[in-house]
Amino acid sequence: MGKVIGKIFIFLLATVFVFMWVGYAVTKMTGGEKKAAGAVEITPEGGETIFWGKGRCFTCHSMGENGSAVRCPNLGVWGDKFPLPIGKRAESRAKERQAQTGLPYTATDYLTECLATPGAYIVEGYKNEMAVVYAPPISLSLHEIKAVILYLQSQGGEVDVNAVNNPSEIAKKLHDKISAAGAAGGGDPGHGEEVFKGSCVNCHMLKGEGGKIGPDLSNAGNKPLKFLSESILRPVDAITPGYETWVVETKDNTKAIGIKTKDDAQGVEILKATGDIVTVARADIKELTQDKTKSLMPEDMIEGLTVKDFQDVLAFMMMQKEKK
Repeated sequence: MGKVIGKIFIFLLATVFVFMWVGYAVTKMTGGEKKAAGAVEITPEGGETIFWGKGRCFTCHSMGENGSAVRCPNLGVWGDKFPLPIGKRAESRAKERQAQTGLPYTATDYLTECLATPGAYIVEGYKNEMAVVYAPPISLSLHEIKAVILYLQSQGGEVDVNAVNNPSEIAKKLHDKISAAGAAGGGDPGHGEEVFKGSCVNCHMLKGEGGKIGPDLSNAGNKPLKFLSESILRPVDAITPGYETWVVETKDNTKAIGIKTKDDAQGVEILKATGDIVTVARADIKELTQDKTKSLMPEDMIEGLTVKDFQDVLAFMMMQKEKK
């Protein structure tokens, strides 16, 4: 009996060994074990990992003789067209941006802008087709983008960790843009602005321009993310004081529905969703009530937005913070 058990034990060990060997062989054949990537450090080495990995930068950019992508500019030294690597090239590009905008650009500002707003400076001979790296599907965080900037600086330029971690006013605005995008689930504030202009500006004021039917959104970014989200998804649950929906019914049975902009001894004024103002004398009012189940914001507006539109306009709203 003991011999039988011993043989069975040896057989099981051999079987386990065979399975382990097969697993090891398959792993070697497929390129080795893939370990989960941890968070990179804000260093040139961390940025290199992102550039050639998660960031997928190499699908459009080569770095000198490394890579074969030609869709976007080579970021290393490459023939007569690119005699300087990007770290050194950024210094002259910063001077160009300063001349174009009148703002005090540094090389770090230029590199930050390239990643945050790639359409701001287009290299001659190339199209504005760089992906928004902080939006899906790439979705780089601000932390990862800082690392990439240091890697780009290391290509012939001065690695300035302090400038990356303590940004100038120009770079700070770009950092805020990236952070807002991340907080909104990866939205693109640039496209969010287009959505806003197409769907919201007729009713909402923003920096002195727009309608007055809804609240002024110039300081929307100071509101919690949840409030902004609910304001779009379920506007009746997040009504700003002063923008409640009122119904005034006159003695001849006509009704006016909208925001109450005036209420005194002489009567009331109602601002309708159309932008028209209806004035009703106090003596003509049959009933004046607040409708807590309605908002002047169109209930079907969210149906006209894609998930991307929603994330993008939310990211744009989170950036709206007026200076005090």
